[in-house]
Amino acid sequence: MAVSSNQRSLDSFRDYLKVEKGLAPLTLQAYQRDLLQFAEFLRDRRSLTEAKRQDVRDFLEHLFHHQVDGRTVARKLSTLRHFYKFLLLDRHIAHDPTLNIDTPKQWKVLPKSLARSEVEIMLKPRVHRDDKQSQALALRDRALLEMLYAGAVRVSELCGLKLDDLKLDLGYMMVRGKGDKERIVPLGQASLEAISIYLRDGRGVLLRERRSPLVFIDVRGTGLTRQRVWQLVNEASKEIGHHASPHMMRHSAATHMVENGADLRTVQTILGHADISTTQIYTHLALDRLKAVYKNHHPRARTRTVGTEGKS
Repeated sequence: MAVSSNQRSLDSFRDYLKVEKGLAPLTLQAYQRDLLQFAEFLRDRRSLTEAKRQDVRDFLEHLFHHQVDGRTVARKLSTLRHFYKFLLLDRHIAHDPTLNIDTPKQWKVLPKSLARSEVEIMLKPRVHRDDKQSQALALRDRALLEMLYAGAVRVSELCGLKLDDLKLDLGYMMVRGKGDKERIVPLGQASLEAISIYLRDGRGVLLRERRSPLVFIDVRGTGLTRQRVWQLVNEASKEIGHHASPHMMRHSAATHMVENGADLRTVQTILGHADISTTQIYTHLALDRLKAVYKNHHPRARTRTVGTEGKS
């Protein structure tokens, strides 16, 4: 049924472009290709006339993740805008799903964020062997994961974290980001407890009389590599059924802060973005939350007005 519905919509739009707009055959073919690609993307979801705003966003993100250049993505969005404007004016649909979609050239490709329940699974204590070294590694790994999520830090920033950077009694750490710029990153109670236990009961076991200025070290007493941190995060994500990365942990932390009402300036400071425009990739999250809160709390959000047709 969705296929025949799609074909009727596509045929009507093609006739409109050909007859009323007088577009050339090659242009018509380009429109058709873009719309057929979107229809294929929606195949297991819904028909073209049932598409939602999130479907359009997901489609554009899908294109970016498959290395489609920004200019091509912008053209495909333009095709969708024309198509849904036609359907709206012709009263085939009640809402245009392309409204409030950002210009693709302004987008940043983001990894999917983890659900809070998935983060909780990744952060829970792991079963380990009884020997001291295994216990020390388990304490290190838990502290590392907690701080990745708590501080929304980059993997390179965590690998370079030094003991002198920790201000645990004050509840924060100093992080050296891009361009060797320092910033203060607050830490929550869970991460403070995890790092304190690791420093007290685990780090010394791994050092074995050696010295290192770094917080996170391996069994040889040397600093962790970026690749090793990626491996640790990936191992911790096996229980949630899909791959996670350190950057996904960072993105998830920012996402969850915005969802809980954090303003973008605060998130910018925590993430260490030099320009607020970089942080504005999270704006759509803030808008979605704003709309959800409005819908759930405003007394007239779900109230329909009664029509007066036929009344004298």
